[in-house]
Amino acid sequence: MNASRWYILLAAVSAVLGALFLLPIALVVKGGFWVDGAFTLDYLLGVFRNPIYAEGLANSFAIAAGTTLLAMAIALPLAWISHKYDFPGKALFSALVLVPMILPPFVGAIGMTQLLGRYGVLNALLGTSVDWLGQARYAGVVAIQALALYPIAYLNASAALANVDPAMEEAAANLGCPGWRRFFRITLPLIAPGLFAGGTIVFIWSFTELGAPLMLNYTTCASVQVFDALKEIGSSPFPYALVFVVLACSTALYAIGKLVFGRGAHAMQGKAAVTFTPTRLRGVRALLPLAPFVLVSLTALLPHLGVIFTSFSQPGSWYGSVLPQAFTTANYAEALGHDMTVLSIRNSLLFSSIAVFVNLGLGLAIAFIVVRSKVRGAAVLDAVAMIPLAVPGLVMAFGYLAISSWLANLGWVRDSALWTALFDVRVNPTLFLVTAYAVRRLPYMVRSAAAGLQQTSETFEEAAANLGASPLVSLRRITLPLITANLAAGVLLAFAFSMLEVSDSLMLAQQAQFYPITKTIYELFQLLGTGRYLASALGVWAMVFLTVAILGTSLLLGRKMGAIFRV
Repeated sequence: MNASRWYILLAAVSAVLGALFLLPIALVVKGGFWVDGAFTLDYLLGVFRNPIYAEGLANSFAIAAGTTLLAMAIALPLAWISHKYDFPGKALFSALVLVPMILPPFVGAIGMTQLLGRYGVLNALLGTSVDWLGQARYAGVVAIQALALYPIAYLNASAALANVDPAMEEAAANLGCPGWRRFFRITLPLIAPGLFAGGTIVFIWSFTELGAPLMLNYTTCASVQVFDALKEIGSSPFPYALVFVVLACSTALYAIGKLVFGRGAHAMQGKAAVTFTPTRLRGVRALLPLAPFVLVSLTALLPHLGVIFTSFSQPGSWYGSVLPQAFTTANYAEALGHDMTVLSIRNSLLFSSIAVFVNLGLGLAIAFIVVRSKVRGAAVLDAVAMIPLAVPGLVMAFGYLAISSWLANLGWVRDSALWTALFDVRVNPTLFLVTAYAVRRLPYMVRSAAAGLQQTSETFEEAAANLGASPLVSLRRITLPLITANLAAGVLLAFAFSMLEVSDSLMLAQQAQFYPITKTIYELFQLLGTGRYLASALGVWAMVFLTVAILGTSLLLGRKMGAIFRV
């Protein structure tokens, strides 16, 4: 394809990306600084002067810092052991440590409340009646999020260790450097960019996580304060200013990390020059590296087990006992037969399917520009396409609410029932939910497609062009069949995580007839009586769904799966 066509495609993709991704962020910024047609810093400064908002931001930072440190403390030793040693059961337990990804943190909160509540499992074992979560809500939020997000850090750490050239460590060993010092002086600096990639995602994700604090009633944090401020979005600039602060904090963290760790990335080659051979362990020694994997897997699975047992327990039968006193499958039948549940499954399937279709077209176009073209701006486009991983979903959802509020106040929209139904999120949030899902999961599709194109030689496309095939024919007959596995991996991840998106669903879906699955789980959890059990049954369905998606992606991409969660 000639240069002019590449530039036309670049311009078209950039325009779409600007409208879907940059415009919401721009409206958030404008809403906090331009009030009544004039620029002002009063509301931004007011966020820090308001003791409630200031406390919320401080608590969010504390949650993010605690979650990231705990996730790294779990992930890095496991990644190092898996890289260094070969032992029986390694493949199985390396897969098990990824299992927590199948449960969104806010669903895990259901299981955690059953385990650590006043009448939960721990008190039944100890013979006490301490409200563990009530006395340590911060620790509960950090634990739930770290146990759900450490696989992202593990994938990035494993990929970084695989790229370390063993010749560097061997040279240090030959000079008499002991093992622990070699790790801190050689290995750790080399894998720092990879650790930053995973740590950034974990930090930003936990900094703006909405579901877990809501479920544990930890309300003095920025994400819940933004959620509570939705009713003021059209009347007060304060919510905009608060969201801008959240965005600025996330962006600053990412930029500082890139500046600090990006400079050191040149020290490590993109791929190790010599293949590292792990030490083979047998007999009793092989049990030593298994121990941390078993311990982490069992601990991380506790919230899942809590959700599963709750879903199978008869309402009121799991109260002050280690296990439910009566089991039933009626919760699943009632959940799948509940009007709100059936409608939410249909809504999520519809929203996620359309979002994935948008994702596929946009992601494939971006990947082609980045990998196949040599036009100026391709690198910038690649960076912008990956930024949604670093921009909190909370900010994006608020931005779409701002767009909806702005459009709904336009005369031609307000006076037309059709345009109101399309652009007013309070009437029908479909357009904004689909857009939010598509933009938030775009990086998965871009990275998957780019990986496939990098593995596919251009000579096949050049040969087709020499034989008279048009670019579209070459794409359909040559390129797409060769990268089908990569595209399938991106589709699986984008669809699965869109089905279980939390922040966008909780904030944008405001009427029951448009509730996605995650909003329904939250609403059911608030109901007295059978609500907790129906929510758990839906949570188990979500776990099974994500399990299939992640296992399928892992089989299709192998070690390259870690690159999907890298900014």
